[in-house]
Amino acid sequence: MFLSRLYIALGEDPDSPNPGRMWLRNRYRVHQRLCMAFPSAARRSDDPDFLKPYEPQDFALRQVHVERETNTGFLFRIDPHTGGRVVILVQSAIEPDWEYAFHNAPFLLAAKPEFKESDPSFSNNQKLRFRLVANPTRKIDTKSGPDGTRRHGRRVPVRDEQLYDWLARRAEGGGFTIDENSLIVQPGYVNVNKKASGQGNRLRSCRYDGILAVTDPDILHKTLVRGVGPAKAFGFGLLSVAECRE
Repeated sequence: MFLSRLYIALGEDPDSPNPGRMWLRNRYRVHQRLCMAFPSAARRSDDPDFLKPYEPQDFALRQVHVERETNTGFLFRIDPHTGGRVVILVQSAIEPDWEYAFHNAPFLLAAKPEFKESDPSFSNNQKLRFRLVANPTRKIDTKSGPDGTRRHGRRVPVRDEQLYDWLARRAEGGGFTIDENSLIVQPGYVNVNKKASGQGNRLRSCRYDGILAVTDPDILHKTLVRGVGPAKAFGFGLLSVAECRE
């Protein structure tokens, strides 16, 4: 997999309009721009300077419109840092072309993107620091109808008091356990606007920081690749881990 860091230009005054700030407010547009880092061979050949409008079919469909697997897709997370900085982390199956993606919008970036290849391995009982921004939801109205057809149901936000249990259940099937005493939980919501009118959805958001213990190295690796929970196209699900120095 490839791990990228994109440093976003926010300007000096948080109260003044700024292209980077406006871009980050629309997760749909963020995802669209990140997709542009995976142009198809035909698009790259026909439009090397990215002068044509964005068309979804011109980009590698096995990378931008699929679930994250070993050879496909990408995950991302918008990470606020100290001092008002914002970094977008991207985990992708193939090497991204950030120069192509931002060729016509360099003003969105505060620095040249960084990326590296990564192939993490884990061991049983290993402790790791982790961060996850997830969309904790649960499905309701999924019972079968009178004709026996099972309804798809709808997702509703998980309440604050259930946020730890939501993560613990996913950890159980994800190859790790959570040290509850180390966990910092920051719940909230984000707005996702697909339309120019600004109309969109309000999605449940929760940032988890803490320490995990590896229970199954292979499954944890798969979890790292696939992400955790729904709404991955809007910046949720990317699980980051690092060496734990206690």
